[in-house]
Amino acid sequence: MSIRFKVILPYLLLTLIIAVSGAYVVTRLVSSSLDERLSNQLLEAGRVVSDSMVRQEVEQVEAARLIAYTVGLSEALKAGDMDQVSALAGPAAGAQNVENLMVFDVQGLESTHFIRQSDGTFSEVSQRGWAADFPFVSDLLNENNPDSLPKRGLAIDPVDGRYYYFTAIPAVHENEVAGAVVVGTSLNSILPHLKNTSLADVGLYGAGGQSIATTFGGKESMYRQTISIPEEFYQSILNSEGVVEGKNIEADGRGYKLAYGPLEVGDDRLGVFAVILPRDFVVQSGLDTRNNYFLLYSLAAIAVVLIGYLIARLIVNPLSRLVRVSRDIANGDLSRRTEIRTRDEIGVLANTFDEMTENLQQRTLELEKTNRLLEQMDRTKTRFIQVAAHELRTPLTIVQGYAQMIETKSKETDQFTRYSDGILEGTGRMVEIIDNMLDVSRIDTNQLGVMPTKVQIDEVIGKVETTFRPALKDRRLTLTTQGLDAPPPMLGDQDLLYKLFYHIIGNAIKFTPDGGRIFVSGCLIEETAQEPSIEIVIRDSGIGIDPQNHELVFEKFYQTGEVLLHSSGKTKFKGGGPGLGLAIARGIVKAHQGRIWLESPGFNEEKNPGTTVFVRLPVSGHFDELL
Repeated sequence: MSIRFKVILPYLLLTLIIAVSGAYVVTRLVSSSLDERLSNQLLEAGRVVSDSMVRQEVEQVEAARLIAYTVGLSEALKAGDMDQVSALAGPAAGAQNVENLMVFDVQGLESTHFIRQSDGTFSEVSQRGWAADFPFVSDLLNENNPDSLPKRGLAIDPVDGRYYYFTAIPAVHENEVAGAVVVGTSLNSILPHLKNTSLADVGLYGAGGQSIATTFGGKESMYRQTISIPEEFYQSILNSEGVVEGKNIEADGRGYKLAYGPLEVGDDRLGVFAVILPRDFVVQSGLDTRNNYFLLYSLAAIAVVLIGYLIARLIVNPLSRLVRVSRDIANGDLSRRTEIRTRDEIGVLANTFDEMTENLQQRTLELEKTNRLLEQMDRTKTRFIQVAAHELRTPLTIVQGYAQMIETKSKETDQFTRYSDGILEGTGRMVEIIDNMLDVSRIDTNQLGVMPTKVQIDEVIGKVETTFRPALKDRRLTLTTQGLDAPPPMLGDQDLLYKLFYHIIGNAIKFTPDGGRIFVSGCLIEETAQEPSIEIVIRDSGIGIDPQNHELVFEKFYQTGEVLLHSSGKTKFKGGGPGLGLAIARGIVKAHQGRIWLESPGFNEEKNPGTTVFVRLPVSGHFDELL
């Protein structure tokens, strides 16, 4: 059986059972106590009203704070600049969609007053200099405490005569109370929301038990019965804890039930609210007791849990094993297998996973064998380079020595002098190639010795420039420098740094056409998170390098273009060579804890886009591990 049927069929059966049971319960097993159900609904509606008023308080406090902290408002209020207060408070309140805004100075006199009209406009209705007759404003200002908690109250706005729920907070300037910001929402706006959230009609009562707002307006007979409550009952509700069940009334041929509660926000009790529900709010049925209802659903819940647990075991156990095995394989143990033998999708997945692991293990063994062979070949190649270089150096030294003797003995004969110069030039180039091969072998075996001293970069590059001066003159190349004397001395190996820039500038000479330009600049790079570095930039007007080869040119023996078409001279245009220069340069930079990279738009022997090589070396290196 497939996994989808293992999951779907049992739960489909359970769903049908629960659906039938639910329909039976709704039609036959409703609680026999209508009054108790109705009372519970009334109490819940009362709690919803209280919670909604608290949320309204939070919204008003947030709006009041945004207005009070508007830049310049508290200063203007402190200075008594009422025009500036209105200019700042009005737009801020309008942006917060506030219905009513009043701002009072520290003496309790009105500075500005805005009311949102029925057409949505936010109009100023200020009565500047009017003394506030609101207890919550007086209490807030009398405390004279910048950290006062918000004050709130139900009151009539003197301009439009409507009841509002107001929240007041202090406006503070330089840690002193400069006045009060009062934000209000009309009860006409609040009550419909309370009715929708509590699913009951709502009424609010002020001092003395007089109704100040209600949603009963469309029910005239009900409204007459709820327009007021006795003073003593009002006080008892105001001092009660929670919602108190009230009385039953008859209106328009229907029965209703009321519940009352204190309208409490924070520590303030602002008045009394009432919620009212029709007595037939709950469908009445009494064939069985609620104990039967509880027992039936308890058994159904237990059955769902047990069956779900069994199904989960059938699915989760093999999946858990599959996860454990996959983690072991990810950690390198390719010998693990799931050993899951089922015919569903999990079994197919496990078998496929085992086959994949088997193939992966075989491939890994083959790769390890091939890797060992390649490592052995690389070691053999490195040993060959070392042996060949050493073996070639001895006869070349002898040939070079005899050539120098011939040169000395044949000073008077120009023909023999040309012969000896040719031999010396050829042997010198072969010695340089052998030295490069030895440098590469030292880099590959991490045996490149670094002897750090204080080095001045401009002196090193000046020495390189002197070495290439004949070649530059012969090929009419212009080499200019800039800013090389600006960076401070750095810690590095002077001989290795000479080789570094010798190879880079030599490459620039080889791949720049006759009459071209080479520009070398230097500067100090100071980065916050890293130590200062010296950056040397070598830019040429040569044939360039394809972007795909920007990294490959730093590999040993790699050369761009057709090798057989290269010229024979080491400083001639596109001169030949073993392809070791940039590999050695990268090894030297790495030994100095630096970075080397290049940039070039591409290869083009007609437009000569050029190549720029960047070398960044730390001023103070760390060579302990390299020595």
